[in-house]
Amino acid sequence: MMDGYPHTAPQVLPVGDGSLAYQDRGTGDPLVLLHGGLLDHTVWEEQLDSFARSHRVIAPDFRGHGGSAAGTRPFRHADDVAALLGRLDCGPAVLVGVSMGGGIATDTALEHPGLVRALVVSGAGTSEPDFRDPWTTGVLADFQRALAAGDATGGVERFLDFAAGPYRTLAEVDPEVVGTLREAAFRTLARIGADGPGDVVPVARTWERLPGITVPVLAVNGALDSEGHLRMAGRLVREVADGRTVLVDGSAHYPHLERPGAFDTALAEFLEALPDR
Repeated sequence: MMDGYPHTAPQVLPVGDGSLAYQDRGTGDPLVLLHGGLLDHTVWEEQLDSFARSHRVIAPDFRGHGGSAAGTRPFRHADDVAALLGRLDCGPAVLVGVSMGGGIATDTALEHPGLVRALVVSGAGTSEPDFRDPWTTGVLADFQRALAAGDATGGVERFLDFAAGPYRTLAEVDPEVVGTLREAAFRTLARIGADGPGDVVPVARTWERLPGITVPVLAVNGALDSEGHLRMAGRLVREVADGRTVLVDGSAHYPHLERPGAFDTALAEFLEALPDR
């Protein structure tokens, strides 16, 4: 059993030069849950429980996050997702990703289209972020400065502002949600510090390749998320062949945590409407 997890300990899969920790629950059509940056699979506990009643639900920790080792050689997160699906023999799958996980889901659809049945993203477009609004760029700059100065606590606290978004204070967010995010972030920083997950190789030309994605795409965005996150998700659903958006009121960057009922309903309706495999 791996230390530090508040719920069921994950399984571990060797991949290339490292290993991926992941949860694998339930049976049925595969549903893959991809967490945001600095976090891990524990932010999906609500969805792991609810969707495992009807699907095989897989939730990995990305390299250097949670229980997964950092890469020691160049790697791509999308290739790790593909390797996991291949090893578990469960594609094509519906990929559900929040923030960084949403970008990686899109990358996987671009690089490994045969493994992806549909995409659901939240507050994300591709792995090539295009932030312009002062609030988001300010949070990211403060976060990076804190980590560079060795101030993990200050960095995590600034990072948590994404949970509130630009229109609220963190005190207005459910303390349980904030606690889940804080604990996951500190677990990841305890593993990798300010060095990051390793040498991540970018996926090229992601935005211009979006029209080649032909599977259904749903963006489930928090209505209180930042302009930059909403704009990127909006561009994604406009440029793919079959894209649509659902807004979740009363939530910012993590609607699956703040409003799990609304998020899960939107996801369940999307899954129900998918054509048979």
